[in-house]
Amino acid sequence: MTSHTQSQPSARGRAFRYLSYAADPERGTLTCRYELDGREFAERFTLPAGPRWRTDAARAAARLVFLLAGVSYYKTAAPPLIDLGATALTETELAFLREFYVQGLGEFGYRNHLDLTSLRIEARRRQPQEAVAAEPAGARRALVPFGGGIDSIVVVERVRRLADTALFVVNRPDDRFAAIEAPAAVTGLPIVRADRLIDPQLLRSAELGFLNGHVPVTGILSAIAVLAAVLEDRDAVVMSNEWSASVPTLEYDGRPVNHQFSKSDIFEAAFRNVLAQASADPLPEYFSWLRDRTELWVGQEFAGLEQYHGSFRSCNKAFYSDPARRLDHWCGHCDKCCFIDLILAPFLPAAALRRIFAVSGEPLDNPGLAGKFRSLIGAGAKPFECVGEVSECRAAVLLAARRDDRAGHALLAELAVEVAGWPDAPSAADATAMLAPVGENFIPAGYR
Repeated sequence: MTSHTQSQPSARGRAFRYLSYAADPERGTLTCRYELDGREFAERFTLPAGPRWRTDAARAAARLVFLLAGVSYYKTAAPPLIDLGATALTETELAFLREFYVQGLGEFGYRNHLDLTSLRIEARRRQPQEAVAAEPAGARRALVPFGGGIDSIVVVERVRRLADTALFVVNRPDDRFAAIEAPAAVTGLPIVRADRLIDPQLLRSAELGFLNGHVPVTGILSAIAVLAAVLEDRDAVVMSNEWSASVPTLEYDGRPVNHQFSKSDIFEAAFRNVLAQASADPLPEYFSWLRDRTELWVGQEFAGLEQYHGSFRSCNKAFYSDPARRLDHWCGHCDKCCFIDLILAPFLPAAALRRIFAVSGEPLDNPGLAGKFRSLIGAGAKPFECVGEVSECRAAVLLAARRDDRAGHALLAELAVEVAGWPDAPSAADATAMLAPVGENFIPAGYR
């Protein structure tokens, strides 16, 4: 069990209610409405307009967006009861939604000192729909949610060999992230866009006394991507969630707390089951192309994609919601900068990484960041970030330290000595095994 210092909870609400959702095919909008103890919230999504909004598949996908997007408003006061109102659920959907809230808000609960395991969800029951899966009549058409980092870049370059591929990007209206747009332009692929307008009350969380914290946003984006795939007549949503996303960040009170829950194999399997029962018309396949791949494998693959080395940027500060605070370069000291530098260090020349981090300086060259690197290798609390598993980071340290162009590198040498001294230090064979598939995946035959 990991010790922690958390804020004491504000007063929790009494009940969170799902009110309604409505689509406007001519405008391409979906509006979802919720209520918590008399306070109403509305969120609007704008996607490609057209007649496909009127299909059974689109209606089913829109309903799933409604179900998952509610988590952002529930967490404002985290009441013990969720009432689905007129929205009936199958047994599979009810079990999935409960885990999406309880495990998906695991980090939120941990940080706010809240136990969500007793959460009750009240919903009428409905029977599952029996969809008849059909092979695509023509070429496979994939939609790849794209964040501009090494994972989604590697997936795009693999999937485009197998299918007619488009990128999928979600933004606030009239906003664009340069860290996504620049590598997206390098792909040369079309982009399917969705605008997401959250209720402005969420931007006033501190003023209104709302609880704050991490939500399982990848789950919400997954549902939006399924709807977009239906509207664009695409047969698959191909995610870029790797093996290590399934490993909990920590355990607390005997329960896993995973910052990346909605990128995990548990979420993927459960969401696939929900999609299979959601509509009489088959919904797109949903799977991660990286499910059985390590971040170490991704780093090796990305090293060969030199056309992206000058445009990709996974730094947290490239994605601030306030454009005025957004950096147009790597900050060089956040946990993500440190992890990306470490996972690429075995495969890219030191000079190449120093060019990538030119403005801020390469994190591995900064002895002041030793504590962050030690957290990545398990000598400190793992950060609540989308970073690799401890064994991958240890292997990356040992592999990078052996490179000729890292000879005499003080911080790497220090970390390598520390890792090598542990009883469970990864061997050369262990590191090699991490470059092969690990575990199972859900990839259908046509996308293997």
